[in-house]
Amino acid sequence: MHLRKLAVRNFRRLHDVVIDLASDISIFVGANNSGKTSVGHALQLFTGKSRFNIHDFNAECWTDIVTFGEGADAASLPSLELDIWFEVTPNDVHRVVDLLPSLSWSGSLVGMRVAFSPINPEEIRSRFLAVRQLAIDATPKDENGTLKYDPSPRNLWEYLRDRLNDEYELRYYVLDPAHFNAEMISEEGYEPTPLTGRDRSGREILNSLIQINFLNAQRHLSDGSGGSRSEDLSRVLSRFYGRNLEQKGEDYEALIALAASESAFNQHLERVFAPTLKSLAKLGYPGLSNPRMMIRSALDPAQIMNNQNGAVIHYALGEDDGNPTPPTLPDSYNGLGFKNLIFMVVELLDIHNQWLAIEENRPPVHLIFIEEPEAHLHAQLQQAFIRKIMDLLAMESQELMHYTTQVVVTSHSTHILYERGFRPIRYFRRKRSSNMSATDVLNLSVFYDNTDPEIRDFLERYLKLTHCDLFFADGAVLVEGNVERLLLPQMIATAAPRLKSSYLTVLEIGGAFGYRFQKLIEYLGLTTLIITDLDSVYCTPPEQDATEARADELDGLAENPAANDDGEEPDDDEEEQANTETPGKACIASHPGAMTSNQTLRQWLPKCDTVVALWEATEEMKIQSRTAECDALVRVAYQCQTDVTWKEETLALAGRTLEEAFALENLSWCQDVSCKPLKLRIARAVSMDLLQLAQRIHKRVQSKSFSKTDFALNLLLKKPDEWSVPTYIAEGLKWLEAEIAPPELEVAEGQEENVQDMSVALAETDGGRVA
Repeated sequence: MHLRKLAVRNFRRLHDVVIDLASDISIFVGANNSGKTSVGHALQLFTGKSRFNIHDFNAECWTDIVTFGEGADAASLPSLELDIWFEVTPNDVHRVVDLLPSLSWSGSLVGMRVAFSPINPEEIRSRFLAVRQLAIDATPKDENGTLKYDPSPRNLWEYLRDRLNDEYELRYYVLDPAHFNAEMISEEGYEPTPLTGRDRSGREILNSLIQINFLNAQRHLSDGSGGSRSEDLSRVLSRFYGRNLEQKGEDYEALIALAASESAFNQHLERVFAPTLKSLAKLGYPGLSNPRMMIRSALDPAQIMNNQNGAVIHYALGEDDGNPTPPTLPDSYNGLGFKNLIFMVVELLDIHNQWLAIEENRPPVHLIFIEEPEAHLHAQLQQAFIRKIMDLLAMESQELMHYTTQVVVTSHSTHILYERGFRPIRYFRRKRSSNMSATDVLNLSVFYDNTDPEIRDFLERYLKLTHCDLFFADGAVLVEGNVERLLLPQMIATAAPRLKSSYLTVLEIGGAFGYRFQKLIEYLGLTTLIITDLDSVYCTPPEQDATEARADELDGLAENPAANDDGEEPDDDEEEQANTETPGKACIASHPGAMTSNQTLRQWLPKCDTVVALWEATEEMKIQSRTAECDALVRVAYQCQTDVTWKEETLALAGRTLEEAFALENLSWCQDVSCKPLKLRIARAVSMDLLQLAQRIHKRVQSKSFSKTDFALNLLLKKPDEWSVPTYIAEGLKWLEAEIAPPELEVAEGQEENVQDMSVALAETDGGRVA
């Protein structure tokens, strides 16, 4: 038996979502404020462990509350609802008898609805109106009898803000899966059966089926004073000892020995904590270079057995040579990362053991929420933790037949996703409506099962190689290669500076593989810019044109060092390309009949095969718009013809790759001797016309000696204001900026300096920016 699905309605950003849970571990990912933590809060509230607040209602419900208070026709007070669906086996049916909807029930799903509903809507409105009138009567008025201010509560929302838990209550219902579709959406008009008139209340039935524990993100790890909520590791270990481990309280011989020496008690602590420390060892702690952890008594013979400070952590220095009293350092001298790891492991074991210790009517399902375990942990430790967490919570084989531990992890760690792959991911995607605060929850196991295995396996392997952060970004940029990835930050700063304040992920995918990301991008609904290359290739071998012939004549000049009048070394390895017009081989973009080998351009956007068709593609053809079925907005950017000037000659030209496009659009600058490290300077360029120079640049970039990475690194050494971003990239970045970047601040006259100072301050502190 395990928790299969949760359906949440009207709760915060979770306006109407269904969340599938894996039988072992589920990982909630998504951008900040997308509703991941709200799932845990909802479970706390609907299980009665906390009190609701008016702000727990989704913002869309606020208008309904106000209009009901005003007496509008057909208006009603909203309820908050949580549907809990359990997957049961024949061995578990006796546990869920109270949730069986009828004697004809069949299948494996049983469900319960918990609703936070108004006790009596009409009486609520009457009480609000009475309180409102009393407030108005008590408010001072001016000489005209007009209120000097509008007193609270001005509407029913404000009234419920202060009295919500008096006017609302939790109600419990039995759900019949026969009235729900596969997405657990009920048929229109379905009313569940109230859980009333039974031997046990709805709350008792729910608590008999599931126990929920939380390991919150705010784990207080320091040993200094931190208020009542602060706990250091020594206190946690002491509490763990008191709850779960064999006690020495009735062993009077041990107490006598303790009064004389700490030795006996330290040996006892070492023995009983051995399994706990062994569990830590599964996660690689202490490893080769980290100090060993020891549990030692803080001697106070009168109170040692019951004091929460009765045991403190020490870290032993040096190798374990059997010395019972090695040199040690106290808890506060260990790093935050290992403190967090030890804290989480001990708390998890404590939570798990408390559940296992329930002898009568133990709930068959134990759900543990862990918020952001990656805090202070380096990448490898994050992977070890998520890889071994289920081993830490392992049960005996005979108990596995009747009991289940499920873990939900909320995370922003790409390394945790790397370790687990697609199946456990539940992606929380914020809806883009500007007037709606809501979230969709996507089950990546569905994507895994419904995607072509070749593409699916490629994506999983790729994400493992790159630690992809697609799941945390507001937008994505898919780039052709390493050069674009290295230059993109500077190009963004130049062409679309507002993107620096956006949450972007940049993926290096190449034109040959970019289209394989289409299904994932569409499933996630991401706004995406694809920056790729034209990748022109020969189609059929036409007659060699005059441009190439003239370039061939100049090859002889390039091969003769004495002919170079500018002191530049010749390119010995530039190959003859004009005489080998093999179909599929790279050619200059302007070659008649040239095709594109770029599969992203052929199969995704704009779905054109020839270079001419790509140049003629309209803006609409380059954009995949949002639809009702697909929320992804995608634009492709590739090299198109732009006006290039050389020696008073201007032609419309396009590069085959980024390097060619850059050289053409910065032609005079690239041919200057100061730019020789870029390797785009052509010998005797002054004697060539524009077509000849373009051909020579094409050959240079295609030559074996040209290093694209060296070009990018040398370009980063130049001042950004000296060169221009290629047009196709600048246009793409400006489009993305308009779609996802925050609006530009309107600066009042005379305030420019203040805004500039604020921008500098934000940059110095990183401003919370993710790039």
